[in-house]
Parts: sequence; C-alpha cells; structure tokens
Amino acid sequence: MLLTNEKVKSYEFLRDMAEDNYFPSQLVDKGKAILLDLCQEIEAKSPRSLAELYVLTHAATEQFNQLSEEFWENGSEIETVARENIGADFAFIASVYSFEADVEELIATREW
Repeated sequence: MLLTNEKVKSYEFLRDMAEDNYFPSQLVDKGKAILLDLCQEIEAKSPRSLAELYVLTHAATEQFNQLSEEFWENGSEIETVARENIGADFAFIASVYSFEADVEELIATREW
C-alpha cells in the first residue's frame, strides 16, 4: 500500500538517530520501517478514536521493544536521544493524522 499523506511521505523519520553514528544505520532503517508501517496501518484502518489509534501505536511500540534487543546486540541502545526521537515521531504521526494524542500514551507499552 502506498502512503497518501503528503506530510508523511516527505518526513524524515528518526533523523536524530540517523545522524548519530552510535546507532547502527541498518537498525535505524528498521525503526523507520516500523514507523512507516504504522502510517500504513493508520491509513488502512482509519482509526476514529484515540483508543483505536493507541491500539496501533502500542503494536508499533512492541516492535521497537523487540528492536531494542538488536540495538543492544550491536553495541548500542535505545537511550535518551533515541527515546526522544522515537517519541517525537510518534507524536508527529498522530498529529498529521489529526489526533491530539498524549505522546506517553502513544508509546505506553515501551520497555526502553
């Protein structure tokens, strides 16, 4: 499925992480894919409430939880810079799809 939201299509996800050599680029790319998949899910399922949106964002957060193990195995981790970058991108996604969501609730299932 192709994304239809122009703001999402032109947005650079995980920019701070991509610019920092501490984060392996192949793992940053996996993180970007998680966020793009989340956008596709939102467009496909058209959540009508915050509760429906949170179901989708929590599933994406679980994928980041799994990815955090790969960061650890590669001498990196989802630490302050990464947490802030990921959280900001979740907030961006909610915003461009017209949701006023609490960023902490968007990623409430995080383990990082």
